Amino acid sequence: MKILIVEDEEKLANALARGLTVNGYTVDTVADGKKALMRITLHRKDYDLIILDLMLPSMDGLEICRTAREQGVTIPILVLTARNETEKKVNLLQSGADDYLVKPFSFGELNARIQALLRRPTEVVPEILKTGDIELNVIERRVNRGGKNISLTLKEFGLLEYFMRHPDQVVNREDLLAHLWDFNYASFSNVVDVHVKNLRKKLGDGGTENTLETVRGIGYRLRV
Repeated sequence: MKILIVEDEEKLANALARGLTVNGYTVDTVADGKKALMRITLHRKDYDLIILDLMLPSMDGLEICRTAREQGVTIPILVLTARNETEKKVNLLQSGADDYLVKPFSFGELNARIQALLRRPTEVVPEILKTGDIELNVIERRVNRGGKNISLTLKEFGLLEYFMRHPDQVVNREDLLAHLWDFNYASFSNVVDVHVKNLRKKLGDGGTENTLETVRGIGYRLRV
């Protein structure tokens, strides 16, 4: 899952990014309101959740939330605010926020809110994915093939989950970079190919009949 943090307090933004990365999320950060709105509208398909501070330079979180919803952005939005007045909370929810968290808060509470929001996607997606003899448990982060457990790194798990949510579809490298690496990652890097190679090896693929096949010049496809 990929999260955009919109927060102008650098220490807080960095702390949130570190904590979420350790928990397996891919994280981008933006500190300016107008830049954040542009990122959200242009790259709406790249993010699964937005953590949005209320007080920001150039445009506040309330206006970002309202404008994004008016432009058809459906990504779940969790607003961070130091304000605790009931009226402000009502305004947040009416402006399109899915939830809010009052500062200061514990990382455990933030993580619980994130998981709750990610369990409510616009389309209901299963927590256990199955493709052929491969089974992936999203919640428990477990993968097995033919009943045998497979140990994967966070990136390998993310890649496999993405492939299993798009079975028998050709997925290009740019899509994988957009969903699983941060915004500033160099698109010309061969990091995707390296991780796919390692994933293929752990899945036990070999010979000419790979479950995870390379589509030359385009990307990859998980064969059903």
